Amino acid sequence: MIEIILFTPLILAAAVYLLNKKIFNTASLFIYSLLLLFSSVNLYLEPGSFTSYFKTDNLSIIFLIILALLFSGVSIYNFSYMEHDRSSIKRQSFYTVNILLFTASVAGVILSSHLAMLWVFIEATTLSSAYLIYYHRTPTAIEATWKYLFICSVGIAIAFVGITLLSMGLGGFDSLYFDELAQKAEKIDPFWLKLSFPFILAGFGTKAGLAPVHAWLPDAHSESPSPVSAILSGTLLNAALLGILRVVKVMELAEMGDYARTLLLAAGFLSLFVTAVYIGVVKNYKRMLAYSSIENMGIIAIGVGIGGAGLFAAVFHLTAHSLTKASFFLTSGNILHRYGTAEIAPVRGLLKGDAATGWLWIFTFAAIIGLPPFPIFISEFLIIKAMFTKGMYGTALIFFILLTVIMAGMAKNVLRMCFGEDSAAPGSGKSKILEWLPQLIFMLLLLTAGLCLPDAVRAAFEAAASVL
Repeated sequence: MIEIILFTPLILAAAVYLLNKKIFNTASLFIYSLLLLFSSVNLYLEPGSFTSYFKTDNLSIIFLIILALLFSGVSIYNFSYMEHDRSSIKRQSFYTVNILLFTASVAGVILSSHLAMLWVFIEATTLSSAYLIYYHRTPTAIEATWKYLFICSVGIAIAFVGITLLSMGLGGFDSLYFDELAQKAEKIDPFWLKLSFPFILAGFGTKAGLAPVHAWLPDAHSESPSPVSAILSGTLLNAALLGILRVVKVMELAEMGDYARTLLLAAGFLSLFVTAVYIGVVKNYKRMLAYSSIENMGIIAIGVGIGGAGLFAAVFHLTAHSLTKASFFLTSGNILHRYGTAEIAPVRGLLKGDAATGWLWIFTFAAIIGLPPFPIFISEFLIIKAMFTKGMYGTALIFFILLTVIMAGMAKNVLRMCFGEDSAAPGSGKSKILEWLPQLIFMLLLLTAGLCLPDAVRAAFEAAASVL
């Protein structure tokens, strides 16, 4: 199954490049999404491996299923999105090729059982996604692409320094396989391990969108096509975070867990603070969603940093955020198509002009800020509860205040866009079924998880949290 996940997109990408047909471009994404979803479910039921470098465990399978679900939704949405796109067939083919290669790269990160191999695939995500950010070829898209390439390349280089420092402390066993690092963590030289972690956190944290190394994210997400923004926010950030989590586990086993978790808490709260400062003043709704991604990656980092019940909350929050943010970005594509702008000010009366998109915009907003019964309410409640359990009352108060400020900033913009008289140009079309069906499915999944989490899913989350 792992072979199907890794090699199928390469074959399809070659076919897309050679055939250069619009219908095959969209069909290839849908075909791979079905294979990816089928393979991911099979690997959940029966874990597998491919060579010594790729395998699944209780943590990676959660990330893989999230990738499969999101990519399936994006591939469905993409049928309608490409109908509106007026780019040349050649440019659309390159778009499809890079989405396939990007998805394969993210899958490679998730399935890697070796730290250096994980690093290689994270670098591959940068190369394959750069064209996707540049796709519209506007001056701001070009600027966002160069910023993305520069900042993320520096981040990857910093992560490489961290891996090198970690390697220097391995001593006799000299292996970067995660299993061996975990088994022999106590044999790693504490000096080199402690020195390596800030570099790995900063390096992979750059791709994960953690402050203060987040500067590429608002530009890249706001300039990318909406389907690309959805998979960047819902899968790329997760994949980079997975690299950090793998090393945090080694730090824990080497009795340096407090040190690692303190750094994670600092990065998490700084991410919330940055979002609280900027989210209420942004004038671009896709940029607003990008800052929300920074916030939620910070929340996940805080959950891991607290430990205990916070670990389950972090895994649960990561899943809920991925589905919610993908729905948010796909819905933003409908708004962009109808109003012709990503600016907040010109968009008014969304509920009157396109009720399906308007209600999705409101429900995804409710889901992302954690209104009950959506899952983010549960995960944030569990994180605050874990803080109280550990006597972190002041920390819990700061956490609650920052979340409230962020919620207020988003609410001002979202509600302003939805109510009033429709400001779209006369004759602007309403969204078609494929432009809201994936979001509806994601919302139903989220409501199911929030109201009555199936025992099998809960067990999967608990198993994933036990790996951390």
